[in-house]
Amino acid sequence: MNIVETILVYALIPGAIYGVVALVTLRSKFAGTPRYRPGQPWEYAPMWWSGNPDGIGAHRQVTSGQTAGTAAGGARGSW
Repeated sequence: MNIVETILVYALIPGAIYGVVALVTLRSKFAGTPRYRPGQPWEYAPMWWSGNPDGIGAHRQVTSGQTAGTAAGGARGSW
């Protein structure tokens, strides 16, 4: 094997493989939609998200007259 074949096998082919992988991973970054950045105006309507949509109205609110000990819920999950 001469020096040209050695450089081709051990340098150019692996370099081409790394280049293809780099282009594939960066493709989504350049082709994606622009992201929200702090300080930009939010152009979407507010939306309430819950992991349990059936239980959205199931909790009770703590009013200003109640103490923290009478609120439902907590670490035990006794809602």
